[in-house]
Amino acid sequence: MSSNVIERTKKKIFPQDSSARELAKARLDQLAVPPWALGDLMDLGIELAGMTANIKPPVARKTVVVMAGDHGITKSGVSKFPAEVTPQMVYNFINGGAGINALAKQAGADVHVVDMGVNADLRKLAEEGKIINKKVGLGTNNFLEGPAMSRAMAVRAVESGIEIGEKLSERYDLFGTGDMGIGNTTPSAAIGSVVTGKSVAEMTGRGTGLDDEQLVKKISIIEQGIEVNKPNKRDGLDILSKVGGFEIGGIAGLILGAAANRKPVLVDGFISTAGALIAYVIEPFVRDYLIFSHRSVEPGHRYMQEHLGCKKPLLDLNLRLGEGTGAALAMNIVEASVAVLTEVATFQEASVAGADK
Repeated sequence: MSSNVIERTKKKIFPQDSSARELAKARLDQLAVPPWALGDLMDLGIELAGMTANIKPPVARKTVVVMAGDHGITKSGVSKFPAEVTPQMVYNFINGGAGINALAKQAGADVHVVDMGVNADLRKLAEEGKIINKKVGLGTNNFLEGPAMSRAMAVRAVESGIEIGEKLSERYDLFGTGDMGIGNTTPSAAIGSVVTGKSVAEMTGRGTGLDDEQLVKKISIIEQGIEVNKPNKRDGLDILSKVGGFEIGGIAGLILGAAANRKPVLVDGFISTAGALIAYVIEPFVRDYLIFSHRSVEPGHRYMQEHLGCKKPLLDLNLRLGEGTGAALAMNIVEASVAVLTEVATFQEASVAGADK
């Protein structure tokens, strides 16, 4: 893919369709229920109409795209799990045994696993069609010592995500973002701090279960990494290259590619939202295509979501797994919202007397 893919994609991303929003609002106002009695489901219906430019938003064909990559920062002891877990979990995904497999199956969604930068040779899985191979490198560098990746690698990661979003948009109506990568709450917290302006301490959580002493160390490492690299908060590719991850770049690109095709994107947890922040810095209009599935236990997730305009996500279930599990769960709510918009009768259609004006 040529280097102007990102610029070309940005030119295809527009705000939501205002006429579709107005038509959806007009219909919802006339439903045979008390005024706005289905609350957030009705609000979401307007959003979906605006995203898809369709008064009957298509959402039946669903997929969760799980981006996988390893992180050099794990060498500094920011995670309780060894990096070897990343490729092991990729095998678990394709064997159908992970949390995302169970929840995606329940939601009627396909799962696509993408190797963005796993530190293992997964070519055989790609040749067998079990994963998508977009490997940028064998894991990132340790951003405590310098940039996590080159700018060219950051561009490639985002462009690979765009390509997947473009291709899958031919087959799917609704996207969910997912991630796998031991240590990836660390670059996510760094990205969140840089973009939102919140302190590293406010942004950083326990990840896979760090104790108090380990958490203090993790915060210090992230602070040092940001100081060493000095990412430019107005340049999404600079942030990604300095303190990011290959799978986070892939998520950013997937969001850009889906938005360019007017496809709604259910953003999963902390890592996916870091990817959404990168996409937003690259092209702010992507915000019009984001649906925030849930709020993670990671403390910085709230600040990330608020920066992207989300006051309240669809769910708050104390989730902190990643993989796209929250996005898969929320697909049921998206389909319910469309059912309310398209299947509930209006007062006139139901021959029910409306409330006096």
